[in-house]
Amino acid sequence: MRTPLRLAPASAAAVAATALFAAPALAAPSAADAAPDAARTGSAVFVQTDGLAGNAVVAYDRAPDGSLHQAGTYPTGGLGGALTGAVVDHLASQGSLVLDRGLLYAVNAGSDTVTVFAVHGDQLVRREVIGSGGSFPVSVTAHGGLVYVLNARAGGTVQGFVRVGGFLVRIPFSNRPLGLDPTLTPEFTHTPGQVAFTPDGSQVVVTTKGNGSAIDVFGVDRLGGLSQHPVTNVEPGAVPFAVSFDAGGHLVVAEAGANAVATFALAPSGAVTPIAAAATGQAATCWIARDGSAFYASNAGSGSLSGYLDAGAGGLTALGNTATGAGTVDASATSDGRFLYVQTGKDGAVDGFRVDAGGGLTSVGSVLVPGAAGGEGIAAE
Repeated sequence: MRTPLRLAPASAAAVAATALFAAPALAAPSAADAAPDAARTGSAVFVQTDGLAGNAVVAYDRAPDGSLHQAGTYPTGGLGGALTGAVVDHLASQGSLVLDRGLLYAVNAGSDTVTVFAVHGDQLVRREVIGSGGSFPVSVTAHGGLVYVLNARAGGTVQGFVRVGGFLVRIPFSNRPLGLDPTLTPEFTHTPGQVAFTPDGSQVVVTTKGNGSAIDVFGVDRLGGLSQHPVTNVEPGAVPFAVSFDAGGHLVVAEAGANAVATFALAPSGAVTPIAAAATGQAATCWIARDGSAFYASNAGSGSLSGYLDAGAGGLTALGNTATGAGTVDASATSDGRFLYVQTGKDGAVDGFRVDAGGGLTSVGSVLVPGAAGGEGIAAE
């Protein structure tokens, strides 16, 4: 049962006041930074390096044939991080680099901060570096003017922010501990994997991976606050890692323990009900990306993508497996649905694929991202 936390009027006023007085203290954007969204090209791909000595985002232009061409490198002003035991996936998470309505959010796991960039085509302008509200941020989700950050260490927390112009302002009393066991090992399989808003913004979903093997669901109140405690849906042995949603709002989950893609109905109460499950036949099925009516699960242990079509009502139709470079991790589809880009963490590369009308994938080449071995976080326009 959920007990929604509603921000008192004074707390809401504090948010507004903080926004009014915090923004002028930051560097004013240049004329180029203030360019309208219409000037953006919509054909860029951004990749996070997660560099331990200094995190950065590498920007690429996307050519009409889908090939990528490096356009610039942008330091985040923070440090990357690596969970103990991680090799090809230092953050062991999905959603560490998120593009939302002209802003790009990047986690700096090694310095417990989040960087906010303004996006103008293939160029980034760093607007802000703000504390994540916890230890080792690994995932970000945005809906409307709300942003929530998942912190992986010290038992896990989620922290809420409100977007004010091109900046983030922390929402008072919005931090929620997950209560996970921080002593379980190896660390990279026992920290939470993703935070994600539901499509209508009424709930926030968190996956706990091997630490309880659960899908936690928080309610979101009218002021953007979360319920005091989540509804915890335990999936024994499944190890839910990453999530997406189909056109009907069903939850689509990559399950690392079962090496499967599973779908669930998500009730307003926060309870999830299984609908379908499809084994990938691959190893370390951890990430999942949606492209229209198709879903692609990344199999880090097999160097492959497993494709599925939305069959309606939460059903899945298998498309087969497509080979990638070693250590397949985070992926992102372009907004026009024509291309899918996936990070391959062993060498720190990005493999590109053209997506045909039936969901099949055809390679359009690969690029090696400077300093990105083991890094995670990719966002395509």
